[in-house]
Amino acid sequence: SSTPGLESPCPAGFRYPGARWRRRRRISLVQLGAPLRCVLHCGPELTTNSMAFATSQVVRGFSSSAVRNVVIKNVTIIGGGQMGAGIAQVAASTGHSVTLVDTSDDILKKSIKTIEGSLKRVVKKKFADKPEAGEEFIKKVVQNVSTSTDVESAVQSSDLVVEAIVENLKIKQDLFSRLDKLAPPHTIFASNTSSLSISDIASSTSRQDRFGGLHFFNPVPMMKLVEVIGTPATSQETLDSLLNFSKVLRKTPVSCKDTFGFVVNRLLVPCIMEAIRLYERGVYACYYNSDASKEDIDIAMKLGAGHPMGPLELADYIGLDIINSVIEGETKDPNNPLFNSSDLLNKLVAEGKLGRKTGEGFFKY
Repeated sequence: SSTPGLESPCPAGFRYPGARWRRRRRISLVQLGAPLRCVLHCGPELTTNSMAFATSQVVRGFSSSAVRNVVIKNVTIIGGGQMGAGIAQVAASTGHSVTLVDTSDDILKKSIKTIEGSLKRVVKKKFADKPEAGEEFIKKVVQNVSTSTDVESAVQSSDLVVEAIVENLKIKQDLFSRLDKLAPPHTIFASNTSSLSISDIASSTSRQDRFGGLHFFNPVPMMKLVEVIGTPATSQETLDSLLNFSKVLRKTPVSCKDTFGFVVNRLLVPCIMEAIRLYERGVYACYYNSDASKEDIDIAMKLGAGHPMGPLELADYIGLDIINSVIEGETKDPNNPLFNSSDLLNKLVAEGKLGRKTGEGFFKY
């Protein structure tokens, strides 16, 4: 605040939020680096890239004191479905205090049963010769999970809030806008979205520096990967907290930029869609087996490419509605044929045949 010019507009039109600057710790121009000095002194010659870099540095500088040294102990998970229950299980298994939130007690009871059933499968492998230790393990993990239908009380002491609800941008924004007013200032927000922009979701809050993505994979207790997504506004401290949290969960995190599909879905969904189109050509042809059958497609990829699950079986496992929402999100780019839609996929979703969770998709279960 003592540096000349910080509260006056620079020639390029970049303004510093003076009051907010004074509330945060002082940051020297040396710390902020050459691009920010350029903001103060270069005026109209400031480049677009330098401006973007400088803005990011200022945001991160403002945010660092709010999240520095935050240790994630108390975790609130919004959404008691398959993904939310899985995240709750792995967090509770590693000693975190977890609050699982959903709209009804019936949903939450089902979530706890899902967790208990999953833990029993873990115990069969991990405690095969020690059944008493296995029972104690299940009891301890379940005790670490509490449930609530009151989101306001659930987030009061949260270090991290993870959202795992429906893939709808407006619904997610409305949720986080509400949570932003309820959660403590230090609380980090994260979305488990697989297809939506983290920046778009975070825009509904005033803590974009403490907002990131934690994309887990189904089934969460088994899958080792977590995609940790940062936006241009996400502070380094927040990213470090999310990466460390993922490691504590005994997962392997990979850092991703906030681009469509992140890493896995950017590569996986086009593969699934091409398998659907390959099968679709045979379904709609006027003669039998003009292209590979769905069984042949899956066998080919399992035996020929070493995949543990064929692409059509995997689509059923993920959920055809989820696959479709990813495709709909990317069709905004007409120049990307990898994410073209499919009439057959649209038909199955419209009929409610969404895969394993409904008993039928490309296959029957």
